[in-house]
Amino acid sequence: MVQVAIVGSGFIGRAWAISFARAGNDVALWDQAPSAAAAARNYIVEVLDDLAGFDLLLGQSPEELIERVRIVGNLAEALDGAAHVQENAPEDVDIKRAVFSLIDDMAGSDTVIASSSSALLPSSFTGHLLGKHRCLVAHPINPPYLIPAVEVVPAPWTSPETVDSTCALLTQAGHAPLVMKRELDGFIMNRMQGALLEEAFRLVADGYATVEDIDTGIRDGLALRWSFMGPFETIDLNAPGGVRDYVGRYQGIYRNLFAQMQQRVDWDGPVLDMIERDRRHKLPSERHEERQVWRDRRLMALAAHKTESDNKFGK
Repeated sequence: MVQVAIVGSGFIGRAWAISFARAGNDVALWDQAPSAAAAARNYIVEVLDDLAGFDLLLGQSPEELIERVRIVGNLAEALDGAAHVQENAPEDVDIKRAVFSLIDDMAGSDTVIASSSSALLPSSFTGHLLGKHRCLVAHPINPPYLIPAVEVVPAPWTSPETVDSTCALLTQAGHAPLVMKRELDGFIMNRMQGALLEEAFRLVADGYATVEDIDTGIRDGLALRWSFMGPFETIDLNAPGGVRDYVGRYQGIYRNLFAQMQQRVDWDGPVLDMIERDRRHKLPSERHEERQVWRDRRLMALAAHKTESDNKFGK
């Protein structure tokens, strides 16, 4: 077990703290706003009871886990003895550059420095550092204590040892790292999600489907398979002869569809009024936070089910 420093304690930072502490690591939680770190720890306390109820604390009590999460008063204290730093500053390249400069100056020479950035390439904010070889992106899907996948994105100068140690720590914490061979805008998951969202907006804007039709198709259709299989395994199992057979049977259909998908719809155009209207009819604004809690509890139930199914049927 190691010491992990969480720099920035917003939605992502506090979720990382749960993930790393649950795996037995000591977590130092720091935020430039002292009240934010205290609020994050209070949030963690509230969430742990729900996680315990779904048996998602690896047999530990909430009290045992929260003892591993401590609020520290300054960045130097957070970094002291840390083997891994998880940075969660705002998605602004200038802020990232400044924060990484501070961490690189103050952290131990063997400390890995990872950013939770969901869009910024690691090369855009680490190239000026003396310790740039130990820097990379480890981008989670929120909340990481319920969704295992984490994108590990090295900069051109990130050392293989840094990638390996990051993957080892993430795996030890119950995560499923996916390592990019080289950096690319949007990484993997946002590019995949973006492709689906582009078509979803287009289908609504052009009058082919309603917002609820789209959500139903994913929720009660594709996502049921995707909850335990990826797209390549899905098509491999959807043809008698496997993936090559699938391509032979269906590539012509998708080739024709792709030609129809080349015109982009402005998400912020008139279609947004339709989507927002339908969503607010389905979920009034005053119930938004309540629905977020519902979402997280459904994710907890799904995580518990997947663990049980993995043990019963295998992965």
